Amino acid sequence: MSRKSLAEISTPVRHFAIQLSATRRGARLARLLAERQLDEWGEAYDAAAQVVAELASNAVLHGRVQGRDFRLALRLHADRTLRIEVTDARGDRIPRLPEPAADDAEAGRGLRIVAAYAHRWGVAEAAAHGKTVWAELPLRQRDLPDSAD
Repeated sequence: MSRKSLAEISTPVRHFAIQLSATRRGARLARLLAERQLDEWGEAYDAAAQVVAELASNAVLHGRVQGRDFRLALRLHADRTLRIEVTDARGDRIPRLPEPAADDAEAGRGLRIVAAYAHRWGVAEAAAHGKTVWAELPLRQRDLPDSAD
């Protein structure tokens, strides 16, 4: 494979990024903005919205530092793989897939939801002692309404 074709494969076709307040409202807004952006790109967004909601919620609950925001980035590649990245300020708190939660537990399912939807996910160091939690998922074809003939 030539370098040019490798670059074409790894370069996102579409990109969206936004900085949001590390609050519950910011986490809700991350999900809504992801839904709107994917809809604007003509993509189905149900699975991606779930992943964004979980990662943004985790950034607010576990990655918050007073006065620091979190960042949401969406990268849609030519092969229709969507990479979701949420960057927060707490690089010292690395998420790990927990043991299965009890049926009546109110927490502990977020990363299991991410793992269920994502083809793969992970964590990378970010600037200023932060971290980026990312997930990649293949987008399914959007269901188009039947045309009335």
